[in-house]
Amino acid sequence: MAKVLVIDDDKMICDTLQTLINFQGHETAGALTLKEGRERLNEMAPDLIFLDINLPDGSGLEAVAEMRRTPPHPEVIIITGEGGPDNAALAMKSDAWDYVRKPLSMQAVLLPLTRALQYREEKASRASLQVLRRPEIIGNGPEILSCLDLVAKAAGTEASVLISGETGTGKELFARAIHANSDRAEKNFVVVDCAALPATLVESILFGHEKGTFTGADLAREGLFLQAHQGTLFLDEIGELPLESQARLLRVLQEQRFRPIGSTSEVESRFRVVAATNRNLDEMAEAGTFRRDLLFRLRGFAIELPPLRRRGDDLIELTMSQLAKLSRHYRIPTKGVCPGFMETLRGYDWPGNVRELFNALGSAFAQAKDDPTLFSMHLPADIRASAKSRQV
Repeated sequence: MAKVLVIDDDKMICDTLQTLINFQGHETAGALTLKEGRERLNEMAPDLIFLDINLPDGSGLEAVAEMRRTPPHPEVIIITGEGGPDNAALAMKSDAWDYVRKPLSMQAVLLPLTRALQYREEKASRASLQVLRRPEIIGNGPEILSCLDLVAKAAGTEASVLISGETGTGKELFARAIHANSDRAEKNFVVVDCAALPATLVESILFGHEKGTFTGADLAREGLFLQAHQGTLFLDEIGELPLESQARLLRVLQEQRFRPIGSTSEVESRFRVVAATNRNLDEMAEAGTFRRDLLFRLRGFAIELPPLRRRGDDLIELTMSQLAKLSRHYRIPTKGVCPGFMETLRGYDWPGNVRELFNALGSAFAQAKDDPTLFSMHLPADIRASAKSRQV
């Protein structure tokens, strides 16, 4: 399903086009002016725009370049009531994908629509096959490669991303990979730990404040929303955000504008949002503890990370990579591992996932001291006991 925006000052044409495109299984939005069209463009992030050449507040042709530059860089099909060759040539020179003439027919609309969306899909597919920058994401099992394919696809768009998974699965690493492979890679990656936000300071931290706004505000402070301008805002553990703060966040995501505490004017911040959670947000929405409209807004792309117990031989690759990293850190030769060591690792369920594995390896490394080889006895006692009980 694609997102299609129709901008035409004739409401009947606008509504008719939306109905026709909806029947093809796509999501649509309409606008009757350029101003309204720009607002819908920022809200919707469409894949394709049908743009009238003559609008009450400006020229559609002159707006093509601007709209093509706006992420996610939609294709544009010009609508003209003047079917002369000059207008056709101007449409092509304006970087539009194609043009259609009024009066519109079903075939005249659907053919360029289908071709433009096919082209866009092929372009996204080629992008997903490119080598990803993933320096901290270890593993090549089918579960993790499936997630990385989604990372590549998400990185090529401006859609919001919701990453879910158990604690310790590496959600922030995947969020950073999306940022690093996107057009925003050179801009800020701003982390908001929603679980650690003090209830009394949430607005100050996110929105910022002016000097003297409250006791202790000796200096003006730039909020995290503004720090993320043109970059990526990573909302870690979004499920922990209080309902009142969820409502304010939703408004900022919709409008890309907000007012710092104590300020009389709004500021603009255009950022891409990636959120992460270890909770079931659908269940929370059913229970009324998480806003369903915010959930829809965040879940443009959904990536569910697998727990370590489902990642098969990735356990070996993760182990050897981390041991090599520890050896480099302590400037000693890489330690070997005995079969029993790996057998114990495989026998444990790893409820804390990759984070718990790395902590256990760090502990084993310290226990082994000058020993060149790691044995099962070097691992924490609770891991050895649990692995042994599962093998019995």
